Amino acid sequence: MSRRVLIVVQNLSVPMDRRVWMECRALRDAGFGVSVICPRGPNEAADETLEGVRIRRYRPAPPARGPLGFALEFAWCWVLTAWLSLRCARSEGFDVLQACNPPDTYFLLGALWKPAGKRFVFDQHDLCPEVYRSRFPDGSPWLERALRLLERATYRTADHVIVTNESYRHVARERGRVPAERVTVVRTGPDPERLRPVRPDPAWRHGRAHLLVYLGVMGPQDGVDLALEAMDRIVHHHGRDDVHLVLIGGGDCFDELQALAARLGLGAHVTFTGRVPDDTVFSVLSSADVGLSPDPSNPLNDVSTMNKTMEYMAFRLPVVAFDLPETRVSAGEAASYVPPNDVDAYAKAVLELLDDEPRRRAMGAAGRRRVEEVLAWAHQAPGYVEVFRRLST
Repeated sequence: MSRRVLIVVQNLSVPMDRRVWMECRALRDAGFGVSVICPRGPNEAADETLEGVRIRRYRPAPPARGPLGFALEFAWCWVLTAWLSLRCARSEGFDVLQACNPPDTYFLLGALWKPAGKRFVFDQHDLCPEVYRSRFPDGSPWLERALRLLERATYRTADHVIVTNESYRHVARERGRVPAERVTVVRTGPDPERLRPVRPDPAWRHGRAHLLVYLGVMGPQDGVDLALEAMDRIVHHHGRDDVHLVLIGGGDCFDELQALAARLGLGAHVTFTGRVPDDTVFSVLSSADVGLSPDPSNPLNDVSTMNKTMEYMAFRLPVVAFDLPETRVSAGEAASYVPPNDVDAYAKAVLELLDDEPRRRAMGAAGRRRVEEVLAWAHQAPGYVEVFRRLST
């Protein structure tokens, strides 16, 4: 009988969470049975089997507001996840429980299942204390301390910790005191077979010579406001009427960013698509000249890997990014780096790339090559699967 893994994730539905879905398929292809518990997205079934993966979804909590709202959301999701884990145990069963953060609350579920012989894996997608400090620089030190305690408890409960880069590995080793042999780096590498250029659509340019693109979440720490300010410099300070920007995605700041674009007089030069299907994303990325990674320097971004940067690279797009340590690790020669949070320098770097097509092509080719040879999920999956093979012996 095959060994089974139960994966719990609160941040996104599956298969929308691409990292978790790639993990599911890697385990399935290695002969493991896989179950998932996650929130239910629009028009998704509460219980279905998709590509051999059993997915149970619960009704998401009402939108959270303030610390109390987030606490209630976490409690809601935790209780429903625990209930569904009981159903999973009684139905198909599981041998290893993998919890993906945020939040860092599922160590309690791991602790409850350990006496039944289940192993617990912590798949750390974010550093929650750094998320809090980056979103709320003047926030309560007590809340940050509570987040560190939850993180520490999760590290201590886990039989193994999976992290997304070497910076996170350092945190697990130093702050979490996790032994080196119990920490594995598994990058969220793109799939170059799925992410590849398609036929460009000139309509995205809105009649202009050059097209910029931003792809990703639009939260307080993501720097989309800085991308719009750089666009203001490009259009109004440098007098470049030949550039258009498409912003793909959504998030907490979506409405504020639309209002900012209007205040800056960028209505004719900026398109907000919201969340759109992959086909639309691929069309925009294949039509663009430069990908924007405007993530500012802050406690989270300084140690995090930006998935959008690697997705730009998969589509042969050169990248303009603030000079952050993990962005350099990911992009290498595929990006033009500017001093962190310097909007004027960012705008100038964009224009220099737009006016140098040979350089753009060389950087795009270097990025695609790096994705295929180093970053692709095919290079990450074996290390991920090996964690579960060791825990299952």
